[in-house]
Amino acid sequence: MDGVPRVPEQRRSGSPAEPAPLRFAVLGPVRAWRGTQALATGSPQQRALLAALLLREGRTATAAELIDALWGEDPPSQALAAVRTYASRLRKVLDAGVLVSESGGYAVRGLGEGALDLAEAQDLAAEAEKARSEGDLSHARELLRGALARWDGEALAGVPGPYARAQRARLEEWRLQLLELCLDLDLEQGCHAEAVSELTALTAAHPLRERPRELLMLALYRSGRQAEALAVYADTRRLLDEELAVEPRPGLRELQRRILQADPELAGPSAPQAEAPAPPVRPAQLPASVPDFTGRSALVTELSAVLTGPTGGGSGRVMAVSALAGIGGVGKTTLAVHVAHRARVAFPDGQLYVDLQGAGARAAEPETVLGSFLRALGTADSAIPDSLQERAALYRSLLDGRRVLVLLDNARDAAQVRPLLPGTEGCAALVTSRVRMVGLAGAHLLDLDVMSPEEALALFTRIVGGERVGSEREAALDVVAACGFLPLAIRIAASRLAARRTWTVSVLAAKLADERRRLDELQAGDLAVKATFELGYGQLEPAQARAFRLLGLADGPDISLAAAGAVLDLPAEETEDLLESLVDTSLLESAAPGRYRFHDLVRLYARACAERDESPAGERAAALSRLLDFYLATTARVYGIERPEDRLVDALEPTRYPGLPLTGETAALDWLYTEAGSLLAAVRQAAGTERLRRAVDLLWAAKDLTESGAFSHQYEAAARASCEATAAAGDARAEGRARTVLSDVLLVSGRIEQAEDEARVAMELAQEAGDATAVSWVANNRGLLCLHQGRFADGKTFFDRALEGLRAAGNRPFEATALGNLSRAYLGMGDTAKAVLIARQGLAAHSRIGRSVRLANSHFALGVALNQADCRTEALAEFHRAQRIFHDHRQRLWEGVTNFRIAQVHLGARRPAQAARHAEVALTLGCIGGDRMRGNVLTLLGRALAALGQADRARACWAEAVHLYDLSSAPEADAVRVLLAPASTG
Repeated sequence: MDGVPRVPEQRRSGSPAEPAPLRFAVLGPVRAWRGTQALATGSPQQRALLAALLLREGRTATAAELIDALWGEDPPSQALAAVRTYASRLRKVLDAGVLVSESGGYAVRGLGEGALDLAEAQDLAAEAEKARSEGDLSHARELLRGALARWDGEALAGVPGPYARAQRARLEEWRLQLLELCLDLDLEQGCHAEAVSELTALTAAHPLRERPRELLMLALYRSGRQAEALAVYADTRRLLDEELAVEPRPGLRELQRRILQADPELAGPSAPQAEAPAPPVRPAQLPASVPDFTGRSALVTELSAVLTGPTGGGSGRVMAVSALAGIGGVGKTTLAVHVAHRARVAFPDGQLYVDLQGAGARAAEPETVLGSFLRALGTADSAIPDSLQERAALYRSLLDGRRVLVLLDNARDAAQVRPLLPGTEGCAALVTSRVRMVGLAGAHLLDLDVMSPEEALALFTRIVGGERVGSEREAALDVVAACGFLPLAIRIAASRLAARRTWTVSVLAAKLADERRRLDELQAGDLAVKATFELGYGQLEPAQARAFRLLGLADGPDISLAAAGAVLDLPAEETEDLLESLVDTSLLESAAPGRYRFHDLVRLYARACAERDESPAGERAAALSRLLDFYLATTARVYGIERPEDRLVDALEPTRYPGLPLTGETAALDWLYTEAGSLLAAVRQAAGTERLRRAVDLLWAAKDLTESGAFSHQYEAAARASCEATAAAGDARAEGRARTVLSDVLLVSGRIEQAEDEARVAMELAQEAGDATAVSWVANNRGLLCLHQGRFADGKTFFDRALEGLRAAGNRPFEATALGNLSRAYLGMGDTAKAVLIARQGLAAHSRIGRSVRLANSHFALGVALNQADCRTEALAEFHRAQRIFHDHRQRLWEGVTNFRIAQVHLGARRPAQAARHAEVALTLGCIGGDRMRGNVLTLLGRALAALGQADRARACWAEAVHLYDLSSAPEADAVRVLLAPASTG
């Protein structure tokens, strides 16, 4: 960034009150505006004069300097007169006082803030550098992108003269430096796959620039593409030798060495070193700290800092209060005692402790606690007052001027705690409770979550012993996962195992695998997880207890407020009040605004309560039925918004409970992707119940989840579970739909033979059940499968059958999509003209309906046909239209395959750099078609790279493509092996 001219005066002097300020651009063509009105900047030489003045930082340029800038060493005879003419014309265009004459020269002054795009870019770059130095990499990256966005093509485009040439080169070098820095930040934040595409294009445009190649090697390596990363180095070394007769610089050679050695430090940005723990301390009245205290390092550090830092006992200025909340068994007391021991040195005048028994039926009274505290502070029994107020006043008086830490464990609520707070400078209080102490003014509130898997395994190992755990690590991980990473549960499980030398870890894991027996297994001596939860449940009001029981019935990672309202059959306001009250008691967690979740063991306990206490028993099934209705009704609404006039929604099972009244694509897709995990869990949970048909239809209506690639694995698991359940139930209609859905999943992932098997069975079942909707759908799927297998005439037959059913049902959008698929069958049969005609018919039909995700399919199909007809410009236009719609509808896999098609067009037009860039985007996004389609993309990328002279990286792509083709038994493998043959030139 050194040497780039700055223009501070232009940023200082403008008046924001001007209604139509002047703006100028030099990072592209030299242009000027007054407000939004473009101004005429005259001839190329006149623009050159304006550019020279804008880049002078508001300083005066002499006539001689301007002549030299415009013409160099060979000015025309009337150069001075020409400069004066240009200046006079510009002065008439610009505001008065902007272009001033001074000492025989000229200057541009008095511009407002943001008047010059270069100045904006410089400011953003400077802010980015500051943010980076402060460690805010995300903001720095955003600022750099903003700076780069100020460019609109080549700087000073079309401006003649030696000064413009020099500035153009300097500004381009600065832009490249900014871009490299931005890509470096991408890698520092883990965006490796996304950076590969941009770096590939950058190295193609600037083949001798080594820094982008170094970043590309690192990005490829971190994306799991080690062979390509090494191939980039080989290509770079050969190119530098051929062009400049030099070796790569040391940094590039060192990176190659580290990649060859699989240096673990290359895997990602290094993590900051954890702060060394303070030495253990022993307070006077605190309970003993557990000897096997494990993990929680970040919380220990945070709490210690609050208690002993500038606002705590260490400074003697302000009393610090920290309140730690969490479910029973999460380790609040253990953590608080551990922190209190660590903080002892900051409180030399003593530490007080009390168990307030807030989770029990009879919580400790503040008067009683104050009496014990006063005695501990040396007050005689006869001097202890009777009333709460007097005891609290004496307590605060005794602590005045002292530095004392007070640990108030297991508090019931803020009202119980307030009289026990020291309230004096230099003292501190640490409170633990199952409820959040929002009523304690100024308190530092912390919610304690379960342990991380690493911390949980470490605790388990410390109790059981490293030798027993080391030989059965996977079983140990299963145990701590079954414990929900809850410290109390882990301690109980580990203690049981430690006391039974004949048990293996696997035996314990097997006992905990049964969810219905898990809570009974998690008890040892006087410790029991169920008993801990029972204390909290026993304090709930009837409405809270009902909500706790019924919400625990629903599977899924979490539940939204609206879905919870369906389970409870209550309005949103009442539901929210109940859920937030459960959050306050730590029996429920608030995963995000409007979303709630149970700890795994708390959920098991809630279900046990539902089986024991819910009356009538049918209410459990009714609650889950309302939830499934809510999901199905809302998902159908999303499907209808995404695909207007599609008749699938009319063929779905009816619902009694309503869904959300969504409007607009953004809100609809936000809801679907946010609810995906819970929605798919509801489908799996319905297996073997009367809700099965609705569950299958819910899966069908939520097909965007698999086509987008966002939830493919979870969706497939739900589809397979539905197939098994419907087959066991003997429901041909539901099984036909379930297998249709599964064939969709397999087709998207490129498992063609499996998809064909499922589609064949699905069609037989749909015909048996008289399910016309499913017959049309699966006929279309079988046609697509025929295309993948090269059976184009068979594909046409299936598409014709699908079209017949779709027309009979009046399903115009799906009919238009099927026409696009039929077009591809005609392409395979060699009738390109017919293919283009039918694709245009499909697009016309969709266009009449309006913008939808299926409209993108029609643009895509027409693009494929036009490209095969050698109408590349039109094909590109169609693909770009499809890409925009797929992107807006979050269809990542379709967006990826569209980028692949765009790359095909560019490669056919001998534009390898553009082809490589779009192929990289396709690899990053993924494509419909799984491994086989990824092999196609890598093959094309290899061809593009070979055309760019990057032969080694091209061969690495082809080798990976052959591997993927072999995995999917694709016939394309032999053709790519030919490319890899030694005699091949690519």
